[in-house]
Amino acid sequence: QVQLVDSGGGSVQAGGSLRLSCAASGYTDRIVLVGWFRQAPGKEREGVAAVYIGDGSTFYADSVIGRFTISQDYAKTMAYLEMNSLKPEDTAIYYCAARQYSGTSRPLIRNEYNNWGQGTQVTVSS
Repeated sequence: QVQLVDSGGGSVQAGGSLRLSCAASGYTDRIVLVGWFRQAPGKEREGVAAVYIGDGSTFYADSVIGRFTISQDYAKTMAYLEMNSLKPEDTAIYYCAARQYSGTSRPLIRNEYNNWGQGTQVTVSS
C-alpha cells in the first residue's frame, strides 16, 4: 500500500497563492498517477488536477486551467499543487490521491484512485 500525507493548506485572500504538498511512502514505485481533489461543504469530491509519473502528462479541471499547476518529484516521492489567483469558490478540503499499477482514461475521477491523503483545508476570503 501507499501512504499519503498532504499539507500546505491555509487561509488567503482572493488573488493569493498557496502551494500544497503530498508526501508518499510505502510502495511508491507502483504509483503511476497522482491527483489532487477537493471537496467543498455539501458538494461532491471533484478532481482538480492529475499527473502521470511516467511521462509527466497533466490534466486539469476547466475551473482551474491557467491558475493551478500540478507537478511531481519522483525521486523525492513528492507531488505539488501550485495554486495562483485563488478565488473564494476554491475554498475546500484538498486531498492528494495516488493510483497504482495501471493508467486510466479518467484521471480526474475519484473512483480511479485507491490511496488518499488525509486532506488539507484551503480557505479563500473575498
